Amino acid sequence: MRYISALTLTVLLIGASAAVHAANNPGVLVVTASNAAQNQLLVHDASAHLIQTLSTQGQGGVGGNAGGVTTHGDLVAAVNFGSKTVAVFSRAKQGLQFSQLVSSISSPVSVAFGHGHLYILGTTKVESHKVYGSHVDGNADGVVTLLLADGSAAQVGVLNTQVIISEKNNVIETANLLDDGSVSGIASLVKNIPQNVNAPFGLVTRGNNAYVTIAHADEISLVRNDVVLTTTGSGTQHAPCWVALAGPFLYSANSPSMSVSRYSVYGQQIVQDVAVAATFNGHPTDIAAGAGLIAVIDGNGQASHLSIFQVDEDGNLTLQGVSTMSSANGVAVVEND
Repeated sequence: MRYISALTLTVLLIGASAAVHAANNPGVLVVTASNAAQNQLLVHDASAHLIQTLSTQGQGGVGGNAGGVTTHGDLVAAVNFGSKTVAVFSRAKQGLQFSQLVSSISSPVSVAFGHGHLYILGTTKVESHKVYGSHVDGNADGVVTLLLADGSAAQVGVLNTQVIISEKNNVIETANLLDDGSVSGIASLVKNIPQNVNAPFGLVTRGNNAYVTIAHADEISLVRNDVVLTTTGSGTQHAPCWVALAGPFLYSANSPSMSVSRYSVYGQQIVQDVAVAATFNGHPTDIAAGAGLIAVIDGNGQASHLSIFQVDEDGNLTLQGVSTMSSANGVAVVEND
């Protein structure tokens, strides 16, 4: 045939663009977990092509959380909720390789790296484990009981001298870090939480700032030094559940609206400048940023999807690729070192 249909040409161009982007991001990986009874880490390239499937050597089963997968340098950690363990992976020649299992005191829902530690948020406690190079100490060097500890724990994030935690039954709390980075003392309720607080869900941190979603109140709050400084509504998009930072922009994944919104953040300001930056066929369940990319997990009850976007200097999102899987929990971008 001497012609190519417009649809075929469009598909070819999209595929070519994705291939070029993956080539321009050598070594960048995007990881999620299957969250199945036999949990697996699903490793993708920057264009959402599945390149590895690795056993986490544990059981999934967590829900309503964010940060179930996290990364720092050459390390990746993923929660095994049903097994009360966290699987740790490290860089290999091609992709990732399984390194070890770390047992947690309570069933893990969210993990974060920082201050030379892996912080594990469980249903009742947050604990710290020292990191030595590519090895995580199996013994916790600090444990703090959550204020509610009722199973509604959602996400943990790392600040300059604290970790910050959301519990969906209306608690935002912090736990102090000792000089060596271990958690210590008792959890403290953040001050000036809005009176209409309804389901703190996701959070993202930078320095001493934490942006925390108040999902069922359609709000995002800025927390600094144990105080809510400002709160911004999500406008036409409902239930901002999970958030990610990319430069001066904050992106919220709005589960019932099946969208991502973009905010500009500076000082104490959170200003929504694009109500709908991207849309999905399912309800977003987590979002992550890194290496000039935004990665979003969504699900529609029949399947989950990983969508990867490139972020330009103005914060605009360009879709690089989509991967479909039976189920998924958590997402993280592993940058090329």
